Amino acid sequence: MLTEKEKMLAGEMYSPEDSVLVEERANARKLTQEYNGPISYEERENILKKLLGSTGESIMIEPSFQVDYGYNIHVGENFFANFNCVFLDVCPIRFGKNAMLGSAVHILTPEHPLDPTERNSGYEFARPITIGDNCWIGGNVTIVGGVTLGDNVVIAAGATVTKSFGDNVVIGGVPARVLREIDVKD
Repeated sequence: MLTEKEKMLAGEMYSPEDSVLVEERANARKLTQEYNGPISYEERENILKKLLGSTGESIMIEPSFQVDYGYNIHVGENFFANFNCVFLDVCPIRFGKNAMLGSAVHILTPEHPLDPTERNSGYEFARPITIGDNCWIGGNVTIVGGVTLGDNVVIAAGATVTKSFGDNVVIGGVPARVLREIDVKD
C-alpha cells in the first residue's frame, strides 16, 4: 500500500492532511520565511540549495517566494525569477537552463476533482510541469499541472497556460494559444 506522499508524487488522489506531508510543508514554510526576510543574497542562495530539489550554480529568485514542498522543484543553470512567484510543487516542476520569469508567476501542479463530493473530501491530485531551455515567462503568468513547454518559448504577460506547446513559439492569452512562431531573425 502506498503512503500518501507516494500517491502524491505519482499523481494519484492523496490526502494533503497526512502528518508527513503537513510536516514537510511546515519545513518549506520555515525556509521560505527565512528566505523572504532581510538577509543577504548569499544566505538566500544557501537556503535555495537546501529547499529546492536541484539547482544550477547561477540561480536568483527575488523575494517573496512561496512553495508547497520545495524538493519537487528543479531549476537549471542561469535561473531567474522576479518578485512574488508561487510554485505549488505537489508534483515535480522542472525548468531547463536560462529560464527567466517575471513577477507574480504562478506554477501550480495541484488539482482538485470536479465532482463536488470528491472535491469536498479534501483529497487532491497533481500533474507535473516541465519547462524547456531558454524560456521567458512574463509577469502574472499562471501555468497549471500537466503542461510541458518546449525550448525557446516566450509567454506573454498575464497568460494562463493550460496545455502544452512545442519549441520556438510566443504564446499568450487566456487560455494561452500560439501568437506566432520564433525564427532565427528574431
